[in-house]
Amino acid sequence: ERKGSFFTPQIWVELSQKYLTDVLGVNWQDEYYIWDCAAGTGNLLAGLTNKFNIYASTLDKQDIDVIHDRIKNGANLAENNVFQFDFLNDDFKKLPESLQDIINDPEKRKKLVVYINPPYAEHGNMLTILARGSAKTGVANKTKIHERFSNLVGTATRELFAQFFLRIYTDLSESILASFSTLKFVNSQNFLKFRQYFKSDFKKGFICNANTFDNVKGNFPIGFTIWNLKNQKESTKIKTDIIFLQDNKSKALKNGIKYFYSVGKDDFISSWLRKFYDKNNDIMAYLILPGVDMQCQNGVYVTSKPTESDVKQHKTTTITQKNITEMCIYLAVRQCIEATWLNNRDQFLYPKDSWKKDKEFQNDCIAFTLFHGQNKITSKDGANHWIPFTEYEVNAKERFKSDFMAKFIAGKLKISEGDKLLIKTKKVIRNTPLIFSKEAKEVFEAGLELWKYYHSQTFPNYNGITIATGAYNANASLYDIREYFQGRNESGKMNHKGKDENYTKLIGDLREKLKLLADKIAPKVYEYGFLLE
Repeated sequence: ERKGSFFTPQIWVELSQKYLTDVLGVNWQDEYYIWDCAAGTGNLLAGLTNKFNIYASTLDKQDIDVIHDRIKNGANLAENNVFQFDFLNDDFKKLPESLQDIINDPEKRKKLVVYINPPYAEHGNMLTILARGSAKTGVANKTKIHERFSNLVGTATRELFAQFFLRIYTDLSESILASFSTLKFVNSQNFLKFRQYFKSDFKKGFICNANTFDNVKGNFPIGFTIWNLKNQKESTKIKTDIIFLQDNKSKALKNGIKYFYSVGKDDFISSWLRKFYDKNNDIMAYLILPGVDMQCQNGVYVTSKPTESDVKQHKTTTITQKNITEMCIYLAVRQCIEATWLNNRDQFLYPKDSWKKDKEFQNDCIAFTLFHGQNKITSKDGANHWIPFTEYEVNAKERFKSDFMAKFIAGKLKISEGDKLLIKTKKVIRNTPLIFSKEAKEVFEAGLELWKYYHSQTFPNYNGITIATGAYNANASLYDIREYFQGRNESGKMNHKGKDENYTKLIGDLREKLKLLADKIAPKVYEYGFLLE
């Protein structure tokens, strides 16, 4: 596992060979040569019949010994076709002469199927990004293939499977690549340069949940894809079958199709959001921006004050009264659709302009952001500009420090004097009242009951000022209210629920109404092109 090796379940071995038969024909094992250059102990080759057309190589000698023992016990492989070879470092001159003959003959090479489940490791993985783990620097960035291609394809060479693809594509040109891997090489932002180089003809494939592989805990799609490297074409969209396991994981069942899209560097949602960056007006909050795919969903949030880790490890941008609508749209479209293993690698994209005319969609996104759990605004870090109600509506015991949000919603807000363009033209602009959908109004109603319940509490420490958690806080945000009722555990994390039954009912009602609002927003995420189906 340290070197990125993960065992391929037999059910996926059998299905992948069926897909190869569909693409190459029923006699493909007699007409093609097969090389598993990341063979491990050889289980991917189980079920193949023409042993003299099969080659297996792997990094570790002990794996070769295991395969040789299996051959002695009846495994259908030729002993001299199984050998130790470091695919990412060794010269092809170390290969058996019969395999060299295939590789060096252009016509025979067209009949070579590189059939692999390559190692999966990277030297800049998500745990590193989130400062909770260490990169596999001794695995992925010290190979000759990394050195050879890093300047050409950039960040893609951080991943071992991509290094295998690069050498196969370059040094085994016009062969057939049939491989298990993640689908990030098809659609990820980090693989833009890789796709400009790796241009091949996609033939067929399927995806399954990664956690069906032994010792893989992730909830994301693993694909088996077949590519003809002879036909150098750019695949902007590939279609894969969705495969689920049934009967205690003993039966594979096709259940729908899934598309993966390749887009250009300016087609991601980050390019869209960048148009609304504002450095001229007062900062109301910060938006934290990790990667642009669904797997980074939990890293998108609004905060009063970024942590040092936020600044170092994530992109951040400021929210002002000038761009608050667009920033709320960004958070809402990133959070309104539940992350699943199927959509885990979906990329959020630059939308069509049609969203601009849909005021209800815009305002629903504002309502969604105000009451969502990823709104982590807290009055502990300064004035809370995100209270969506007036002091009178919640029966506050004192005046709020900021009435920005209530005025913004009511259409009573003047554009900030910090806007240089308005200062120059001497214009005074007020925003218009926000009109919300039925679902958004119900969220506001549920939120109001929660705020009113908080302000109705008896605070024995109340003395007219905010002093600490447990004391009255007129400027309490949703996050502050949750913290008050739920408290924190010994490690400092907020508890999942509180002991107050009325609060539990109120927060549950708010979340239920928020889910209905999310269901209303979600179809427009696809309609406006933030995501592609």
